[in-house]
Amino acid sequence: MDHSSIVLSVVVPAYNEAAVIYDNLIHISEVVADFCPSYEIIVVNDGSTDNTFAEIMRARREDHAIKLVNYRVNRGKGGAIKEGINFASGEYIAFLDADLDLPAEQLEGFLHTIIEQNAEIVIGSKLHKDSKIDYPPLRKIMSYGYYFLLKILFQLDLKDTQTGIKLFRADILKPIANMLETTGYAFDIELLARASAYGFDIVEMPVTVNYTHGEDNGATHIRIFDIMDMFFDTIRIYLKLKKEE
Repeated sequence: MDHSSIVLSVVVPAYNEAAVIYDNLIHISEVVADFCPSYEIIVVNDGSTDNTFAEIMRARREDHAIKLVNYRVNRGKGGAIKEGINFASGEYIAFLDADLDLPAEQLEGFLHTIIEQNAEIVIGSKLHKDSKIDYPPLRKIMSYGYYFLLKILFQLDLKDTQTGIKLFRADILKPIANMLETTGYAFDIELLARASAYGFDIVEMPVTVNYTHGEDNGATHIRIFDIMDMFFDTIRIYLKLKKEE
């Protein structure tokens, strides 16, 4: 594939997703090929300790649009996405969670929006009035709680910064990504807060969420220390940005 012709790069961070990563990568590639023939799928193996690497390689042998970024020590979701951004060649760069709770089919609408509206950033929002979500009540409470925290700290005119499907113009994303220090779940807020500070417009779109982890463990899929790390990272981001003003 001629890298100079790539329109869309889809970055897929993956940590211990061996059970689903092969099928999901093949599915993402098939979906994207239907609406954007010039594309690449960049899967970042974020120091997985299971067979994720082998399953990615199996998918890569079958589909040459699938590309691998691999390292052995887990860096967190933000660190994985940043590695994928550095590797990406497309005019537009999307993020998509590996578990496909957010169906890959939604990327088509995101790409149409960013092109037709000449937008700079398009993000999914679970709190959009037209979103269709099916996930545990505790996750909903967490989403609203974080929304109010971000509203107080950053005054962002956004309802949801954390949904795992986003699309950026590469020329905007790459310089900002190189400045980011957060590697965990709060990566998104540092990225969007900086983008907003630079005056870039951020369009929120509705999403469909098919939560696949089950009601029983839905509250524990994100662990308590992940939540605490995210909270403290958010405060650190706020203090850092205030200091830079």
